[in-house]
Amino acid sequence: MLTITQELQDRIVAHARADHPDEACGVIAGPVGKGRPERFIPMLNAARSPTFYEFDSSDLLKLYREMDDRDEEPVVIYHSHTATEAYPSRTDISYANEPGAHYVLVSTAECGNEEGPFSFRSFRIVDGEVTEEEVAVVESY
Repeated sequence: MLTITQELQDRIVAHARADHPDEACGVIAGPVGKGRPERFIPMLNAARSPTFYEFDSSDLLKLYREMDDRDEEPVVIYHSHTATEAYPSRTDISYANEPGAHYVLVSTAECGNEEGPFSFRSFRIVDGEVTEEEVAVVESY
């Protein structure tokens, strides 16, 4: 199960809406071994695509060095789908290389850039196998 604060969920959704019609992407880091998402890190979709996301390799290297220096790990890796449901695509599954992370997908297919309905789902992706998990949204930890 993913437990995430309302503030972090709101920030992910706001990022997804802001980048629509392109996919948004980012990471929420947390203390190593705690499994608690804390630090919101929106990233640039280097692909700038409505159907694909890609972290810029130099930004990603910088992020991992920074997390290492802060004793953090990627707890949540998120991105949006702009025209389809919030479920990992074959490409998403092939790029999932953090077996301990929660992969969050937000679909902005219904709302686009506006306020309105969105889908927010979390998955574990390990060795190509996708398992959906419950999401608990809390006010604080």
